[in-house]
Amino acid sequence: MRIEVLGMGCATCNKLYEHALEAVKLSGKKAEVIKVEDIQKIMSYGVLSTPALVVDGVVKSTGNVPRIEQIKEWIKK
Repeated sequence: MRIEVLGMGCATCNKLYEHALEAVKLSGKKAEVIKVEDIQKIMSYGVLSTPALVVDGVVKSTGNVPRIEQIKEWIKK
């Protein structure tokens, strides 16, 4: 599983990255969590508002920081 946090390194982007790491840890799933700061890569997902969360190529959220519990739900599917 690949989880991408899209954003330019702002505080909310960093918080989403932390939430994603914690969700993976709590879920027991094996996943790679990476930050994506390249604007071209971010735009390739059609994301207009960051931070954004992408799970296995599917955009799950944009413009906010979902709760850890919500991220766990997305990654257990």
